Amino acid sequence: MTGNRSTRPTAQIYKNYTPEDFKVWETLYNRQTQLLDRFASSEYLKALDVVGFSASEIPNFNKVAQVLKPLTGWKLETVPNISEQKEFFQFLSEKKFTATCWLRTMEQLDYLEEPDMFHDVFGHVPLLSNTPYTNFFEAISHLALEHIDNPAAIELLGRIYWFTIEFGLIREGGKLKVYGAGIISSYGETNNCLTDATQKFDFDVKQILATDFRTDILQDKYFVIDSFEQLYASIPEIKKQLKSCL
Repeated sequence: MTGNRSTRPTAQIYKNYTPEDFKVWETLYNRQTQLLDRFASSEYLKALDVVGFSASEIPNFNKVAQVLKPLTGWKLETVPNISEQKEFFQFLSEKKFTATCWLRTMEQLDYLEEPDMFHDVFGHVPLLSNTPYTNFFEAISHLALEHIDNPAAIELLGRIYWFTIEFGLIREGGKLKVYGAGIISSYGETNNCLTDATQKFDFDVKQILATDFRTDILQDKYFVIDSFEQLYASIPEIKKQLKSCL
């Protein structure tokens, strides 16, 4: 299913995956899981087992939905490219995670300008089986829809999303572990995030709202939660701080 932007599929047709697609998935999967056994949150590793992903099989979206339905009720909504903000948050509010079904080429293993299926599915989908995590995810989407016509509010909520869902760290047994999809799916980010060259801060809504980020570099600032329950419990504070910023 590898292809350029204009020909990317809008539905997952499993028989269309090529031998290169399977090789790309296998290569990325094996490379990341070797790192994640040491660096990833136990919640993510457990969720990876729950959804049944493996190196030898590209995930089938219908099978994934069957696994998630009795756990959290979430499923995948196939899209060809990054969704517009309103569409993205609308789907999230309906417990639908927008995911591409195309994969990068072997030549693009280390860098891809736009997220592909490995980021969307390997990075995000396992934790859609985790109820506290998805409660936070869904709550953020409802809050975004309330402010969807206010670019300033969406930018601020984007910082919450960036420093949690995409690039969040979690404290487990006194050690820092990875749960953000942007780290989970990236060899460079996984190797970078826990080094002494980066800054780590305890999760703080006010500080996150005041912290900008860049999407084109390895991150240098990360925020650390103690649990996914803490994330969901922060929603009233996010509403309060957002209101004070606008």
